[in-house]
Amino acid sequence: MVTGIHFLLTMSCNFECDHCFLYCSPSFEGTFTLSQLRTVHDEMRKIGTISMVYYEGGEPFLYYPLLLEGIKMSHEMGFKTGVVTNSYWALSVEDAELWLKPLLPYISDVSVSNDTYHHGEEKENPATKALAALKRLGIPGGDICIEEPTVDISKTQEKGEPVIGGGAMFRGRAVEKLITDELPKRHWEEFTECPHEELKDPGRVHPDPFGNVHICQGLSMGNMWKTPLSELVKNYNASTHPISGPLIRGGPSQLVREYQLDLEGDYVDACHLCFEARKALLDKFPEYLAPRQVYGLAD
Repeated sequence: MVTGIHFLLTMSCNFECDHCFLYCSPSFEGTFTLSQLRTVHDEMRKIGTISMVYYEGGEPFLYYPLLLEGIKMSHEMGFKTGVVTNSYWALSVEDAELWLKPLLPYISDVSVSNDTYHHGEEKENPATKALAALKRLGIPGGDICIEEPTVDISKTQEKGEPVIGGGAMFRGRAVEKLITDELPKRHWEEFTECPHEELKDPGRVHPDPFGNVHICQGLSMGNMWKTPLSELVKNYNASTHPISGPLIRGGPSQLVREYQLDLEGDYVDACHLCFEARKALLDKFPEYLAPRQVYGLAD
């Protein structure tokens, strides 16, 4: 049951992080309009089970007036609201308060990216200033920290392979930037389930400005500008979905088998194999694997 809507408010970002699921960057265009936000909110009311709305990106604070109006809209409809930000705007604690105070009556959570991908090794960085401002204002929130992938030899997976630590998932730009020869890999046939997403019964979806309703980044229920969001959610059948179906039946390895993809090698994790399989199927299923930019390809 879908209870959460996580708007990808904009695909633009002032950063271009190596671990980004969506390949966001200053050159990745695409932002909701206010009218589009209203349309989606009308559909959210029709769904009837939504309780939480997040605003993400990209970097949603790049379009601050739109972000503020969207959060107000969600709050006035009775939804709890949250935002995810890299806090580039927090030049000082005082300045951070200036940006955050207008959100105070409406916001339930602010998640701040606080890691070396966003702020380098600097300890007194925008994230720490934003977190300090949140505390001073009494706004609930916390940080998100993704570290460089490392091999944790103190832990092992079920079959004895070392665990990869750091929190990065190998999809999006992480496949291009973070996979090294030092990271252990496993045979493609071992990836028999999706370990991260509830594909059969999603609890939240990520609508983007192009209309794609992501179940996982780059994996869509369909396009809400063609079929209303409430209908997409109501009619979603994971077992017959051309991508979710194989993933539920046998994980990324089943996706490779069913479509006879030439990907029978070794991969870092399930996300890595799934990403490469979906990328190979882009032209076959453009409605469900979109937008192309999240696979590192031009539209």
